[in-house]
Amino acid sequence: MAEPALRPPVDGSTNRDPDLFVNRELSFLEFNQRIVEEAADPKVPLLERLKFISIVGANLDEFFMVRVAGLKQQLKSNVLEAGPDRMLPQEQLAAIASRLEVQLAETERILLEDVMPALAKEGIRLLQVAELPTEPRRALAAHFERQIFPMLTPLAVDPGHPFPFLKNRTLNLAVHLVPDMSDEEDVPLLAVVQVPQMLPRFVDVDMPGHLAVVFLEDVITHHVASLFPGMRIRECTPIRVIRNWDLSFDEDEQEDLLDTVQKELRRRWRLDAVRLEIGVDASKLLQERLRSALELDESDLQRHEGPLALADMGRVLERVGRSDLRDELFEPVLAPVFREQEDVFAAIAGGDVLLHHPYESYEPVVALLQQAARDPAVMAIKQTLYRVNRESPLLQSLVEAAQNGKQVTALVELKARFDEEINVEWARSLEQAGVHVVYGMIGLKTHCKVTLVVRKEAGGMRSYVHLGTGNYNEKTAKTYADLSYFTCRPEVGEDMSAFFNLLTGYSAPPSWKKLVVAPIGLRKHILNHIESTAKAAKAGQPAKIVIKSNALIDAETIRALRRASQAGVQVTLLIRGPCALRVGIPGVSEGIVVRFIVDRFLEHSRILYFVCGDREEVLITSTDMMPRNFDRRVEVLLPIEDEPLKRRIVDEILGLEMGDNTKATELLPNGEYERVRPGRAAPVRAQAEFIRLARRRAEEDQKKGQEKRKKKKDRGRER
Repeated sequence: MAEPALRPPVDGSTNRDPDLFVNRELSFLEFNQRIVEEAADPKVPLLERLKFISIVGANLDEFFMVRVAGLKQQLKSNVLEAGPDRMLPQEQLAAIASRLEVQLAETERILLEDVMPALAKEGIRLLQVAELPTEPRRALAAHFERQIFPMLTPLAVDPGHPFPFLKNRTLNLAVHLVPDMSDEEDVPLLAVVQVPQMLPRFVDVDMPGHLAVVFLEDVITHHVASLFPGMRIRECTPIRVIRNWDLSFDEDEQEDLLDTVQKELRRRWRLDAVRLEIGVDASKLLQERLRSALELDESDLQRHEGPLALADMGRVLERVGRSDLRDELFEPVLAPVFREQEDVFAAIAGGDVLLHHPYESYEPVVALLQQAARDPAVMAIKQTLYRVNRESPLLQSLVEAAQNGKQVTALVELKARFDEEINVEWARSLEQAGVHVVYGMIGLKTHCKVTLVVRKEAGGMRSYVHLGTGNYNEKTAKTYADLSYFTCRPEVGEDMSAFFNLLTGYSAPPSWKKLVVAPIGLRKHILNHIESTAKAAKAGQPAKIVIKSNALIDAETIRALRRASQAGVQVTLLIRGPCALRVGIPGVSEGIVVRFIVDRFLEHSRILYFVCGDREEVLITSTDMMPRNFDRRVEVLLPIEDEPLKRRIVDEILGLEMGDNTKATELLPNGEYERVRPGRAAPVRAQAEFIRLARRRAEEDQKKGQEKRKKKKDRGRER
């Protein structure tokens, strides 16, 4: 593979700090490449391969809207900041373009040459209009006249009609046309046709024995001449603009943050273009006219052989019910403790509870809020909300609780990127229901996922706490691998009460009993643990570090991990996304292993495990190892002190993930990743094993329940 983007391995003896880091943006693209490889794998079920192609497209959309847009903004503002790798914005953009060209070409080849032909053999056909037989084409023409044509608006581009605004990520058609009687050498006119967002991207075609669809933009292209009577179409090509998606304003000067965010969301659609996707057959003249209108450079054009908006490929899955072409069906199981005890509060009062989603059902988290809303003994509910489902039963429970007269506080993070609109809607609804809604601390995003329920019981007030490594979103909980932790330990409840007071009032940061909070001291806490482990290694004591995170970018943390490795600490990092730590450097980082798993579920949990002499500590959190999380976000980290739960996290969850040799990938010194192969060892697929364990526990629990019921029935007969 070509390597223009990544520096070669270096000898640590040179001690040149920039050479010891991998660029964040390029590291992300290498992670995305691993998803491309999953789409290419013929052992992966066919529709799952299509899903991975969709994920590649969605990841790149976000990458351009946020990361590339940020680099371009730096150039525009002449603020040339460099990260620990010392690559300047222009260097990064050039390296990104080079790497991305290869990655997208490979993705399109997989889709067009492997996946689509294989789907066709299974009777699932993604077609162009030109491929249709006569009768389906006639039916499609009639459908166009009735359902599509009335929604189309042709937009001329000339001195009297400026180039239209193209909304972010929407499909459009760029048309070159001339009057019927014009000469061939005449310069064509330019027009734009917006593909209606309200219509499905895929149009059904009646072909017996097949599930057949055509792309909406191709249907419009095929009939585009009907929009321009008296004109001759020279070319018509799909285009798609990606825009900067930054939401920025001075919170100190805003009297109404909710109103400000709503205005910013409307403004966002008009932010600068950063990328233009266009069909590969577009003429040079058309490309230049579009590029000029959007104020883009030549390097900002992405020419596509296949369909644009690869993220939409996932919508095909909604139409296909072929379980034989998907991963084995799996329904999350209800954890035994909640099966035995329907009362959520009684279950938590019986001891700390850990759930591993999506293998174990998210239903107890929903049930906690639902029961709290209706339980007369519950006095108050407090919750942080970052990314929520538009129809969230959790938030419905907060509304119900407020209507039932309980004290309900919801901290809604309005600045949760890509979810601002939903959060604004829910903030309005919660306020109208009587929930006390706050929007966090000025200048900080509240990213932690915590709930506090205060209940009046016989012994006095008792606090029930839930902390999650993922969002309060029951929909994504079915596909994201995360942890949920429930406890009613008094010291944790006291900390959580103080934490919410810190978020909603003017109280000074307290002395925490158990919680560790960012931006107050979370980075320092982690660094102290790493350094203590290094000291233990130097003293000849057991020393180990395992960190599971979605990203490792923070330079201080990386340097501390390198020092720990040099001291003899065994360091294993499970980093799903960008990782700036360069491994394999002699004398610096050759003892550090970085790996991650790409499988049917998105690895999303954050876990820290330290062995320091005779002491073991396990902590869970919602934070990633990034400067923004440590310095500009409100995050919490909490130690797990229940011994069986610690052992489950260390031996089962981390143990299986570190031992995966089927879906795991390992970081190489040059910044690329290599798939881990079983070799002569028995194949280990961590996520498949988690499914098996969850099912086995559920079956054992069910069997115990049957035995209890039988004994109870037998005792009844004896009486």
